[in-house]
Amino acid sequence: MSGNFKITFEPSGRGKAREAPDPAYPHGIAIDAARGRTSCTAELPYPAPECGYYLIECQMCYLRVAITAAGRPDDPISATLPCKITTRGGVA
Repeated sequence: MSGNFKITFEPSGRGKAREAPDPAYPHGIAIDAARGRTSCTAELPYPAPECGYYLIECQMCYLRVAITAAGRPDDPISATLPCKITTRGGVA
């Protein structure tokens, strides 16, 4: 299932990251929080402009998730999120 997402970045006010990025993820990391359940994937702006978080809001099932980022190469590039819509067509 593919969703429609509203994605906003909220800066923390700390500016750029002070720590080195994780060298295991030189091109970003794909977050998978769905664990095999029905899901949608939100592509995130990459890299983040500075330390803060992405607020991801699904316009179909109304799931809201925050994911941190630091403006580094190891920032998240996508988030696969579980869908809140039940098999009966309602919202869980």
